[in-house]
Amino acid sequence: MAVCARLCGVGQSRRCRRRQSHNQQDKQSDSDMDIDEEEEERIVGKMRADADGGCPEISDGAGPRGANDASAKRVGASVNRLCYEDTGCVGPPNPKSLLDLPPELLVEIFSSLPGTALPNLALVCKKFRQILSTETIWRRRCLEEFGMKEDLRRMEVVGVSSRELYVKLLHPYRHILGLWQPDIGPYGGLLNVVVDGLFIIGWMYLPPHDPRVEDPMRRRPLFRIHMWENNKATVECMYGHKGPHKGDIQTVKKDEFSTKCNQTDHHRMPGGRQEEFRTWLEEEWGRTLEDIFHEHMQELILMKFIYTSQYDNCLTYRRIYLPPCLPSDLMQPGLFKGTYGSHGLEIIMLSFHGPRAKATKLTGDPNVPAGQLTLDIDLNRPVCLPDLEHQRNIEELSRLVLGVHEEAQRDAQGQDTPPVGAEGASVAEGLEPAVTACAEGTGPTGANSTPSQPQPFILPLGVMARNEVYPRTCKLCFYGTGLIAGHGFTSPERTPGLFVLFDEDRFGFIWLELKSFSLYSRLTDQLSHAQAPSMERFEAMLRNMQSWTS
Repeated sequence: MAVCARLCGVGQSRRCRRRQSHNQQDKQSDSDMDIDEEEEERIVGKMRADADGGCPEISDGAGPRGANDASAKRVGASVNRLCYEDTGCVGPPNPKSLLDLPPELLVEIFSSLPGTALPNLALVCKKFRQILSTETIWRRRCLEEFGMKEDLRRMEVVGVSSRELYVKLLHPYRHILGLWQPDIGPYGGLLNVVVDGLFIIGWMYLPPHDPRVEDPMRRRPLFRIHMWENNKATVECMYGHKGPHKGDIQTVKKDEFSTKCNQTDHHRMPGGRQEEFRTWLEEEWGRTLEDIFHEHMQELILMKFIYTSQYDNCLTYRRIYLPPCLPSDLMQPGLFKGTYGSHGLEIIMLSFHGPRAKATKLTGDPNVPAGQLTLDIDLNRPVCLPDLEHQRNIEELSRLVLGVHEEAQRDAQGQDTPPVGAEGASVAEGLEPAVTACAEGTGPTGANSTPSQPQPFILPLGVMARNEVYPRTCKLCFYGTGLIAGHGFTSPERTPGLFVLFDEDRFGFIWLELKSFSLYSRLTDQLSHAQAPSMERFEAMLRNMQSWTS
């Protein structure tokens, strides 16, 4: 309260009255007040720096200031010029507190403060409370903190002020903005909660229909929050085909929230489960069950429908972040959609950790669930491709990659001497020409190197690809491992493969044991409120994601 009183220029009374100069205290009180004022001066100085020009107290330099005397005079002169010369405001030439400033300048100062600080500011005095009812202040907060523009005018037309919008909708639900992963067993997902027009909407992101990996992502609204009814925030479930209906959102704990549908009968269809399944299949896969001839694929699709539909949009979500980007990264990290055989397209997150690149599943399947590390790439182990004729031979490619794999295993076990074969030659000797070629500049030499021109690329014969349309040139290739497992994530193991960088937005991975090829394409949607606070927080998130589904 002492700091608030000093900002207003008032005494210790709870009412906002100016300090009376004739009320003198005894010497001990004066001494205590001097100590308090020195502490307050330090706090106010910090607030002035944080407000970036919005000074809480303006001084002309009078009084014992010590080393801050000259600085205080400069601040006072600058603010006087800003207030009374540049803007033409009428008021005292040397204001002693914020209360001496004209209202229009206070509006400008308060508008630059974060919205979370304004409620406390309104408790200082009646004048501040009255000024904080100005729509300009809250309109600017909505614009700068949540990106709302012309939507604010529309809200005011229907009788909702910018202050009400901020206080009752945007501020209470600000913690759910950003990226989230739903807890749907092995399948996972990607939810993006955004301020969309006059609503806060939770969009579920879905991959394109298999196998069109380079098509844009699809979106489906799961819930929305608005203020159309009774001038208060209303949560509505958007799941199903009967329009919005009553829902609820609960914040379980930090970085976690839950949604609940209060009218699940809106999710049912007149034709029963069969009609619901046909509709879901067309939306999820873009085809009918009769179009899918592979029996195993039919079983996987039916299993996913039965598992996911039981939740009825009553889900728990955990916050996820986009990976941080460093100048040393091989390419821009981010989200990609990739092909996974009979499981269709899945969403992965590519991140870089020093000499390694990691791809983590955001959506998954019964074999390898969401949250698991699907690819682990060693950027210190480049692989130089042979000519096109030899690239067509799966045995030649396997020999190259498996040679690097054995070398990586020896290094992991701390063995300096390579094993000697029957002819007395090292297994890695077959790689010497390729490594020498890399060193001479005809191929990649590390994570940050870029070849002078793209290298020809073609898949070996016998390697299955969901999408036959893939790039025919590549930039770099590296040794890596991919995670495979049986149904129910049984007997998981990492198997060697080849990471192929095509360009800034596409890469591939050849699974040698499966004789399969996955093509990945970048997700280009703009995702706000999703940047990781630090690399440490991001890596902790990755560890937590793996524990959710392990």
